Amino acid sequence: MSLEGWVALSKAELRPTQALALLERFPTPRELLAAGPAGWRSVCPLSPSEERRLRDAAQAPVAQDLRLLEELAAHLVTIRDLHYPALLRQIYGAPPVLYVRGEIREQDHRAVAIVGTRRASPYGRLVAETLARDLAAAGVTVVSGLALGVDSAAHAGALQAGRTIGVAACGLDVSYPPSNRALIERVASQGAVVSEFPFGARPDRWRFPARNRIIAGMALGTVVVEAPEGSGALITADHALDQGREVFAVPGAVNTVQSRGTHQLLKQGAKLVESVDDILEELDLPAAPKAEAPRTDDLSSAEGGLLSLLTLHEKDVDSLIQETRLPSSQVNAILTMLELRGLVRRMPGNYFVRVH
Repeated sequence: MSLEGWVALSKAELRPTQALALLERFPTPRELLAAGPAGWRSVCPLSPSEERRLRDAAQAPVAQDLRLLEELAAHLVTIRDLHYPALLRQIYGAPPVLYVRGEIREQDHRAVAIVGTRRASPYGRLVAETLARDLAAAGVTVVSGLALGVDSAAHAGALQAGRTIGVAACGLDVSYPPSNRALIERVASQGAVVSEFPFGARPDRWRFPARNRIIAGMALGTVVVEAPEGSGALITADHALDQGREVFAVPGAVNTVQSRGTHQLLKQGAKLVESVDDILEELDLPAAPKAEAPRTDDLSSAEGGLLSLLTLHEKDVDSLIQETRLPSSQVNAILTMLELRGLVRRMPGNYFVRVH
């Protein structure tokens, strides 16, 4: 494979359908780029700006890109490679070239996407993390978009038990969002970070819907955890439907903005998700190994009563004190004990949610 030709072609940033049509006609990217306007027009119509980008790509230096591939320990996977992701190859407009940090494995055809809003609630983050962890424990690769909120929680959950793939809406040399730099490094080391965009590509708005089709395309199904109306996660769900893949949705509180999109998906026929088993059964994947839940039969009546007041929706300490009518010192002591036993989790602002 001529790296230089594929890198140069990626710099033209053609629509994938155009690039694929041209690659059907010309044996190599270098021959494609050398064909010139007459050769390109014989295959597919191009706008003046697209022809200009192809001409520029044909002359573009790629030495720096090759250095970046080496520095980032990255590599290219092209549509002509045998190890190109099998599920992604099936979609309309599959990306001709993927820049990859980490490793794409054959087992990644058993993949599920988890997506949602960047402004996730504690409930949404916890559900995304739990589903991702349980999917990864079942040998399923979790795919998401490296964004804040639900995406980050999904990657973090999967990293606890197995593999995850992050799809970037920018070049691999651009850390976006900047606050997720450490998470991106972990995803690359324990799975893969992929992008169809060349080095230097900024996270422009138009790149996110393009990124979302790859997220859906790499997975057997897409799970939407929280998504307001108009959310990018709903675009990912639309791509999944267009690609003939399954769409799942997690119900939320009826009075929250984050639940409007997921509830709309449920009304339209998305599969309701209450646990990982709902996903695995629908996709005909092996059941996840059952983790041993922490014991609760040895709790005192006060401890069990307080635990029963907690759910996946966060509750503050003052509310728990009022509902239990116990002294604040006792409530805080019980919460600390329950947290150490893995039954509850402390959230920002001294809120708590039940984990088991």
